[in-house]
Amino acid sequence: MIVQVENLIKRYDNMLAIDNLSLDIREGDIFGLLGPNGAGKTTLINSMLGLTKVDSGSIKIFGKDIKEHEMYVKKNIGIVPQEIALYEDLTAYENLMFFGRLYGLRGKGLKEAVESAFEFTAIEGRKNEIVKQYSGGMQRRLNIACAIVHKPKLVIMDEPTVGIDPQSRNQILNSIKRLRDNGATIIYTSHYMEEVESICNDVAIIDKGRVIAKGSKEELKDFVYTEEKIIIRVSAVSFTLVNNIKAIKGIKECEVEENLLNITSEKNEVGISSILTIIEQSGVEILSVNIEKPTLESVFITLTGRKIRD
Repeated sequence: MIVQVENLIKRYDNMLAIDNLSLDIREGDIFGLLGPNGAGKTTLINSMLGLTKVDSGSIKIFGKDIKEHEMYVKKNIGIVPQEIALYEDLTAYENLMFFGRLYGLRGKGLKEAVESAFEFTAIEGRKNEIVKQYSGGMQRRLNIACAIVHKPKLVIMDEPTVGIDPQSRNQILNSIKRLRDNGATIIYTSHYMEEVESICNDVAIIDKGRVIAKGSKEELKDFVYTEEKIIIRVSAVSFTLVNNIKAIKGIKECEVEENLLNITSEKNEVGISSILTIIEQSGVEILSVNIEKPTLESVFITLTGRKIRD
């Protein structure tokens, strides 16, 4: 495990921000860290970075306790903060050189690392422009370049695509996958659930300072949902047809809305073919079939009772 958090507790006066939280993150993952506002994500991230001192518990990164090896850990982490952290009156090149030096890079190695970061984020053609002339999407990409210039083993990305255009978002998401393919581990927080669905392997949902669910996206969906929903549009509906569908073993409900059959079945208990056979035998024409798939957002709402933006 590249990150091991055990029994972490952090209080702010009478508020328990982190409540005996434990969490493991595997090397090579793009790990989604989700939670509603105020759930404890920021406190957890700041604790991993050594910026917040916890009351009890331990954090190991790269197998090293952060309290005992703080400088080593920090040198091998890249952080992409939610707020853009750049010097707007400097050029992109000057920004990258500055952040490279902060991580201890010098001379030829520094220049090569800067050029590599520019190429990776596809902004090398505009590296000599003043940052305040950049669009929001370009600034986000430069923000990532500054975080990865030293080729860190672990990259923490906190809402890296907030407020940018779809083209820049796609470029950033693709670059995150490339980072993983090149050997980095990424911790990714976002309010855009479709992004997490797209790029993350494993996900942890945090609420009220605790991990309330953790696993792959499919594991979380299987954990929350024990039913399947099938919506079938037919040419006509009859009382007999509905009753015949309800009689199929594993069918829990068949509700009618005009010419739509809203069918609820136990997960993995009913084959769609058995339902379609019953409908065809009744002489009714099947116009469309839609199997509703649970989403990560619906899992999140079920577990926390809130949307992620609440």
